[in-house]
Amino acid sequence: MNSWQLQEAKARFSEFLDAALKKGPQVVTRRGVEAAVLVPIEEWRRLQRESRPTIKELLLGPGPRFENIARKRGAWKRRPVVDFSGPDFK
Repeated sequence: MNSWQLQEAKARFSEFLDAALKKGPQVVTRRGVEAAVLVPIEEWRRLQRESRPTIKELLLGPGPRFENIARKRGAWKRRPVVDFSGPDFK
């Protein structure tokens, strides 16, 4: 993977993008530390597909089965208690 300093990537973005499309992922550094990667969209979509388990994998896999599928419900909401023995109901 090629590495680009942030200032260089900003100044030569078109070239930076072309390098990602032709040569693969390009790393961006900020103050000498790797900060981000520019990847072609096809590779990004492939990575996204591979990182998500299928419904079959969730159901047949080990561990809690439905915690990853549905969100937990909130606390029950109760209605206020009405006192039917009060003066308003006689």
